[in-house]
Amino acid sequence: MENISLEPNYTSNEVPGKCLKCLAEKELNNCLFALLSEQSSDAELQQRYEALLALLESPDLERLRSEAERLLSEGKQVKVKVDYDAGNLQCKLIVD
Repeated sequence: MENISLEPNYTSNEVPGKCLKCLAEKELNNCLFALLSEQSSDAELQQRYEALLALLESPDLERLRSEAERLLSEGKQVKVKVDYDAGNLQCKLIVD
């Protein structure tokens, strides 16, 4: 499975942002709808769903979310790379 990249945005008066948790939930819902609409099972899509679900259930989510929001408030661009392999979740915060 390819890595999942989530790019949270900071909320301002002009632009509504999305936190890391909101982005992960949105992607999870997109995967679920795609899986339900498919006639056959797509292994890649199912792995993506499992990875996003693992992220949302992870105790590290709040730490990643807080750190991403702090960096965004400082005007930095932030990405969270999610790698999920055989039940092993790895998340990496990348600052541009």
